[in-house]
Amino acid sequence: MIVIDHQPSRVSVSVFGEFTLADYKEFEEVVNYKIKFEGPVDLYFDLSQMADLTIDVAWEEVKFSRAHANDFKRVAVVTDSEWVTWSAWLSQTFVNADVEVFNDAAEAKAWLEEAA
Repeated sequence: MIVIDHQPSRVSVSVFGEFTLADYKEFEEVVNYKIKFEGPVDLYFDLSQMADLTIDVAWEEVKFSRAHANDFKRVAVVTDSEWVTWSAWLSQTFVNADVEVFNDAAEAKAWLEEAA
């Protein structure tokens, strides 16, 4: 399950439990809308409560990142998972954005605020 919040120039996503393709598609819709009307956005992903993700989510993330290479400014990822950290660094090769991984949500939000 995901919870999505969006403010001017930012989309925040928190994932609880399993991250499914339907969840990811919901995220994509919000981001596509924001980009269309506001231009490049910051992304905040809190994956600290994510239990698992399906393989189709991983593949969709690669496709989405490649299609939106210039549509993100900063991407903050909150996680303590080595796999998610590795995935975040891998996705940085597809986007022209600053990507940082944090263990603490407050630090991630503060980092995004620095650029605002």
